[in-house]
Amino acid sequence: MRRVYVLWPVLAAGLLVGAVRPSSAQTADVESLRREIEQLRKELAAVQQQYDQRLAALEARLGAAQSAPAVAPPQAPATPPTAEVPPGAAGPGTPAGQLPVYGAATAGSKIFNPDIGMIGNFLGAVGPNKGGSETVAPTPFMTLQESEASFQAIVDPYARADFFLAIGEEGIEVEEGFATFPALPGGLLVKAGKMRANFGRLNAFHNHTLPWIDRPLVMYNLLGGSAEDPDTGIKDAGISVSRLIPAGNVFLEATGELYRGDSGTLFKSSRRRDLAALGRVRGYVDLTDQTNVEAGVSYVRGHNDLGSDFLTELYGADLTLRWRPLSRAIYRSLAARAELVWSRREEVSAFQRASGLYGSLDYQFARRWFAGGRYDQAERGANASIRDRGFSGVLTYWPSEFSQVRGQYRRTRFGDDGRVANELLFQLLFTIGAHGAHPF
Repeated sequence: MRRVYVLWPVLAAGLLVGAVRPSSAQTADVESLRREIEQLRKELAAVQQQYDQRLAALEARLGAAQSAPAVAPPQAPATPPTAEVPPGAAGPGTPAGQLPVYGAATAGSKIFNPDIGMIGNFLGAVGPNKGGSETVAPTPFMTLQESEASFQAIVDPYARADFFLAIGEEGIEVEEGFATFPALPGGLLVKAGKMRANFGRLNAFHNHTLPWIDRPLVMYNLLGGSAEDPDTGIKDAGISVSRLIPAGNVFLEATGELYRGDSGTLFKSSRRRDLAALGRVRGYVDLTDQTNVEAGVSYVRGHNDLGSDFLTELYGADLTLRWRPLSRAIYRSLAARAELVWSRREEVSAFQRASGLYGSLDYQFARRWFAGGRYDQAERGANASIRDRGFSGVLTYWPSEFSQVRGQYRRTRFGDDGRVANELLFQLLFTIGAHGAHPF
C-alpha cells in the first residue's frame, strides 16, 4: 500500500522563509515563524506514527480473516425438545406420541430428575413417663423416629409438585403430596393433594422445622394427636385456595380449604359427603426494619367418630413476634409465639367444650446457639374435665445449616391422676440432598 503524506504546511512555510529577506526589524518575526514550523513538524510526526500503528493493526486483522475458515450459514431455529408419551396422551396441537418439554434442557432435566432430599430425625429419651400415655407420645430410649424424604420439581409452566414421605420404624407414610397452581386468574393460589391443614401457626410445620423436639400438649389433646403418631396434627387429602388481600403495608392472606374428613382421632368420615371445611385469615406487618409481627385466626369443622350426625369444631388464634437486628443478624434473634385453641365436640347428650394454649420464647445468643422455653396446657377434647400442663426448656446447637443437635427438658403434670413426668430428650437432625424451604 502506497503511503501519501500531506506536507503542504511545511513546504509553504519554507518558501515563505526563502522569499523574505530578514532585516533587523523583522528578526523577531522570523524566529517566531521558525518555532511554529518546528512545532508543526513535531505534530506531523506524531500523526504519522499513529497512522502507521493503526495501519499495521488493520493489516493484521485482514490477514487473520483471510486465513480463518468460512462461517457456516445460519440454521433454522431448532424445534422444541419432546418426550415420548403413550399414544393419545398428547394435548391439543401436539403430534401424537410426543409432548413438549418445557424450559428446554435445564427445565427438562428438573422434570425427569426432581430435587431429592432426606432428613434424618434421631431421638433419645431418659426419665420416667408415668401414665398419661394418651397425652404425650412416649419416646423410646433411642429411635430413628422419622426420616423425611422430599421430591420437588416444576411440573410445567402452570404447576409444581411437592412430595414428602415420612419413613419411620412402623413403615412409610405420605406426609404430604400436593400440586400447586400459582398462575391462576384472579391472583388465586390453589393446592390439591394431601396436606397439613393451615389451622393455626404450628399445625403446618413439619417435625424438623419445629423449635422444639416435641409438639405442645394442645396438639395432642385437641388436634387429633395420639401416642402412635409423633407427627400429630390435622392432615388430610383435600384442596386449598388462598388469595392475598390488598391492605397497604400489611400482608393479608385469606385461605379456604376442603378436606375428605379423616384426620387422626379428630375427624372421621362415615359417608362420602362427611367433609371437613377450614378457613383462615392471617396478617403480617413489619414494625421496624428488624421487628415484625404475624397474627391469624382459624376455624375448622368436621364429623367425629360418633357418626355423621356429630360435629367437632375448632377455633384458633395465634400470634408470632420476630426480632433480628440488621447489624448482628447472624448472631442475635428472638421469636415469641403464642397460640390458643377452643374445641366444641358434639356428643349424644351434651357438648364437650375444651381449650388449650402454649406460649414460647426462643432466643439466639450466639451464631450457632439457641435457647428457649415453652409453657403449655390443654384440656382433653373427649373429656374436658381433665387438664394437662407442661413446661420445657430447650438448648439447640447448629454445627451447620445441614444439622442440628438439641436437648430438651420436659416436665408434664397429667390431670387424670396428678402424676408428674420429668424427661430429658435428645435430638439429632441431619440433612442430605436438596430440600426446599418451607413456608415462612
